[in-house]
Amino acid sequence: MTLKLKIWRQGGKYPKGEFVNYTLDGVNTHMSFLEMLDVLNEKLIQQKEEPIAFEHDCREGICGTCSLVINGYPHGPMQQTTACQLHMRHFRDGETVTIEPWRSRAFPVVKDLVVNRDAFDRIIQAGGYISIDTGQAQDGNAIPIEKDQASHAFDAATCIGCGACVAACPNASAMLFVGAKVSHLAQMPQGKVEKDTRVQRMIAQHDAEGFGRCSNITACEAECPKGISVEHIARLNRQYIGATLGSEKVAN
Repeated sequence: MTLKLKIWRQGGKYPKGEFVNYTLDGVNTHMSFLEMLDVLNEKLIQQKEEPIAFEHDCREGICGTCSLVINGYPHGPMQQTTACQLHMRHFRDGETVTIEPWRSRAFPVVKDLVVNRDAFDRIIQAGGYISIDTGQAQDGNAIPIEKDQASHAFDAATCIGCGACVAACPNASAMLFVGAKVSHLAQMPQGKVEKDTRVQRMIAQHDAEGFGRCSNITACEAECPKGISVEHIARLNRQYIGATLGSEKVAN
């Protein structure tokens, strides 16, 4: 099939970007979305034009780097599907497909469709870990954990840190990301020791990075490729209030 592609091109953080139109013939419906971009880039290289910069790694829906807004939807129109798992059979012959990067002040454009998501790394560095000595790795099921609690922690741990929640939120909030990271650690015995300091430091870093406030629109849950629930934001808020009111404020 033939597609009309409207793709955001930008030379870096500061140069002004714009949409550029391309026509791509012979698109196989069995291609993944990223394979389609590969074919387009091969065509551009043959024409002595600069290929389109886009991010990818595992192409298996695990790493979270294939962060594209496709026709207005983070990762495209299919629910709980990353852009690398999206296939061209979901598009029509002759359709115009608009492709752009995440839009957030905290995710500056590096080039074209690539954005800098170091802000997420700094949030994790602020407290998204367990620093206490937990000894050697335990065998599976060696630590007794209530089934529902373990399931909720596992659901939160499926977050791949792609940033779709930020791209979907009109406030560019990363609270679903922070909530998932706080929630999955705080529900494990090893993580409960630092739960108060963790939530305070991660929220403080979230705000320092320039992400917006959560206003309960729930677009983040709707666009999350892993289907992470906003219940984790509610748990995050409860933990933050309890940590702030129930103990001394963590020193920076």
